[in-house]
Parts: sequence; C-alpha cells; structure tokens
Amino acid sequence: MVGKKVKLRIIFLSIFLITIILSLILILKSLENEIVYFISPTEIKNLSELDKNKIRVGGMVKEGSIKAYENNISFVITDFKNEITVSFTGAIPNLFAEGKGVVAEGILRDRNYLVSKKILAKHDENYIPPEVKEALEKK
Repeated sequence: MVGKKVKLRIIFLSIFLITIILSLILILKSLENEIVYFISPTEIKNLSELDKNKIRVGGMVKEGSIKAYENNISFVITDFKNEITVSFTGAIPNLFAEGKGVVAEGILRDRNYLVSKKILAKHDENYIPPEVKEALEKK
C-alpha cells in the first residue's frame, strides 16, 4: 500500500517531468527553423536538390579571388576540392582576407553562386586584436 504523501509526490514528480519534456520539445521545435549550419562547397556540389532557404557556406577565401566594386564585393570560397563564388553587399569584417577562413550566409542561386547577406570571418586561437597587439608592442 502506498500512502497519500507518496501518491502526491509521484503525481507531482510526473507532472514536473512531463512539463520539462514538453518545454524542451517546444523550444527545440521553435529553434529548428532558425538554426543554420555551415556546409562546404563540396557538400553543395553533392546536394541532390538545391535549398532556396538561408544557407551558410564555410571554407577558405581563395587567393587572388577578391574583387571589390563600389559597394559590392565578390570572392571565391574553397575547400580545396570545390569552389563557390560569393557576392556580398555590406560592411566587411576586419579579419576578412585572402587565405583566411570565412563563413558566408545567404541564398544559393545555383551550385556555383551564393548571394550573401552576412560574412563571418574566422580566426585562429592565437588571434590578437590589432589595438591590443600595438599596445603590447609599445610596452
């Protein structure tokens, strides 16, 4: 026989666990449309069907590929197997340069062309901002 207090604890614990599980499911479901992973140019070439939604492409900026126009920049992202041309309008991050890592977020026009809305420049773990580097050199 189970006492009245034990029954209440079991009911309370069950309701609590169900509430937590449902909350997690709702949170993950709502984030599902907002989460964007980056893929490489080779993965884009191997896609069976092009996705017309927002996509992130990651890789290295190909040497000699940056072409700047009035308010637009064009460059090539490579994973050293395949390449994709990227067109971007907007402010370019300070760390953006040829031979450096980059993630471009935008919409694929075809397997070889991305219109980017955002550029994320990647850096290695030894990166020091220029201002800090100058301050350290002065000391």
